[in-house]
Amino acid sequence: MLKIYTHSLGCPKNLVDTEHVLGSLGDFIVVDELEDADVVFINTCAFIQSAVQESVATIVEIATQAGEECFIIVCGCLVGRYGTCELKKEVPEVNLWLETKDIDSWGSLVAAAVQEHFGIKLPAREYQAFTYDNRIMQIPVQGRKVSTAPSYAWLKVGEGCRHNCSFCTIPSIRGGYRSLDKEMLISEAKVVIGSGIKELILVAQDVTAWGSDTDDKDLRPLLDGLFRLDGLERLRLMYLYPAGMTDTLLKYLQEAGDTFVPYFDIPLQHAHEDILARMGRPFAQNPEIAVDRIRKYFPEAALRTTFIVGFPGETDSHFDKLYQFVDKTRFHQLGVFAYEQEDGTKAAEMPQQVEERVKNARKDELMRLQAEISGEILEEYLGERMPVLIDREHEEWAGLYVGRTWFQAPDVDGITYVSAPPEVEIKPGMIVEADIAETQQYDLVALV
Repeated sequence: MLKIYTHSLGCPKNLVDTEHVLGSLGDFIVVDELEDADVVFINTCAFIQSAVQESVATIVEIATQAGEECFIIVCGCLVGRYGTCELKKEVPEVNLWLETKDIDSWGSLVAAAVQEHFGIKLPAREYQAFTYDNRIMQIPVQGRKVSTAPSYAWLKVGEGCRHNCSFCTIPSIRGGYRSLDKEMLISEAKVVIGSGIKELILVAQDVTAWGSDTDDKDLRPLLDGLFRLDGLERLRLMYLYPAGMTDTLLKYLQEAGDTFVPYFDIPLQHAHEDILARMGRPFAQNPEIAVDRIRKYFPEAALRTTFIVGFPGETDSHFDKLYQFVDKTRFHQLGVFAYEQEDGTKAAEMPQQVEERVKNARKDELMRLQAEISGEILEEYLGERMPVLIDREHEEWAGLYVGRTWFQAPDVDGITYVSAPPEVEIKPGMIVEADIAETQQYDLVALV
């Protein structure tokens, strides 16, 4: 049986793409060791230069270790940014490059290449029927091979981006925004939840843009279908542009019930209107408007955001306003990035580029503030009893588990360490009630 080794870099959207390819191939074995693989599938990231360097280094390292007999496939943003012609010259060891424009056909392209190279015909996909809105729908039994913990899965709902931020390469790499088909998304979610996964996390470059290019108009019709799925315990939305946080959507979410997680991941990027305008952000106004609107409907909401410091033209005064905004708003979670000049973007050609030492100093200063805020927020949960979704067993400590409360998203936020007496059974994928016994800057310790 064919043995495949995968390596997915970058965001969760890339991981979902990888899972879709694997799910379309039928019977094979996923191996953890490169030396055991017949095929290597690498999904790359390239939206900033550091990601480009990591992707190239990963390809070269794997190609060197894999040997001549291994069939190497590379896809993702690196190919979308630089094209196959240039990359073939740089890394001739790669057997197949997949363009982002062909993303809907990646599975069939891989299957065809594998058959030609190995003479192995991968089995055709089987389908099963289920009823949705009084209609019979056909869904692939192996439409996706989920590779995350048994507790959660990402659901990618859109491709590309409709915005043209001056610092970002994504539209040139992935194209304009395209909502993925509603019925197929609901079908996919049904299969994922049916496997026992409790939490579904919607991702796209802008989740609030889903439906804007279809007859559905906005996100609500998709959410209607997802909320009706049996077995779904948590629905979390990530990558919510502030302009999409309308009263209409927020009121809908307010009435959605306990399945909706009141956790809002909003990439604000800055707090000063001058810098937001230079960034070309779709919500180049006072970001307090978006924050206040969310808290109007969800006073206890957990807010997460990202900021870019050191953007061209950012002065001490601009940064001071950002600092004061963070201090006042008190985000549960926050990420800070020092601006990087990216070839082909408007921002790269702007005057008043900020020195690296200034960028890094501002980043460190903002993160020190956030560490204090995060620690203070978590202290407020000390002694509370709350549900924790268990992701995995701790690698080193027997009887200790790693999970997440409702205000902790996987990969980007803190975690909750859960301990229980030997007579209490805990397994990854379970939701357990636990008492918060200790708080740290970003993490919690809980006892069952």
